[in-house]
Amino acid sequence: MSPVRAAHLTVRLGDRAVLRDATFELTARTVAVIGDNGSGKSTLARAISGLVRRSAGELEVLGRDPDRDAATLRRRVALVLSDPDAQILMPTVAEDVALSLRTENLSRAERDARVASALARFGLTDLADRPSHDLSGGQKQLLALCGAFVREPDLVVADEPTAFLDARNARVVADHLLADTGHALVLVTHDLALARRCAQAVLVEDGRVSASGNAVDVVAAYEEAFAC
Repeated sequence: MSPVRAAHLTVRLGDRAVLRDATFELTARTVAVIGDNGSGKSTLARAISGLVRRSAGELEVLGRDPDRDAATLRRRVALVLSDPDAQILMPTVAEDVALSLRTENLSRAERDARVASALARFGLTDLADRPSHDLSGGQKQLLALCGAFVREPDLVVADEPTAFLDARNARVVADHLLADTGHALVLVTHDLALARRCAQAVLVEDGRVSASGNAVDVVAAYEEAFAC
């Protein structure tokens, strides 16, 4: 089953069609979404993650319609944004990770074990009791990832997750996202080196998906186009 497929997908925000007649299939485990600012990349990510509803066409995420099966997909799809402060809600690191499990039917012992395992995975164990908003930018983005992955999602949609990070932290975040831990990844990014690390890429231009295929080939074609 392809993680995501769409046919003639249109999303209107107000009176503007931000995505128009987009037809594509994301078949690889890791997919980069590239394109210019304002091309519709982030709207595509939000449609896939269920944050905006389509205006026309068809969209299937993990075999389900995100408009009809929103509750089911919320349990299976995690969203990571460029600004982690928009996702960090609780006073301490451990509390913030635990918040992601609030809808799971877990005992306190099970919840605590899941939180501890996730903190260890992202190198945050020693920061468990630290105030969340006192963390560095890189640590905050790792906390946002931790809160997403503690849910054990089938699909992670990441919208420019390395945009505000230095090179070292960007690499750490990218490595976590790309690691094969049983999840599929849709990664919106302007970092073309990062896009090339994905298996597939789609190019969004003026609200349309204009190319899809091997990530190295799609990125190369995009670079060639804007070099002219």
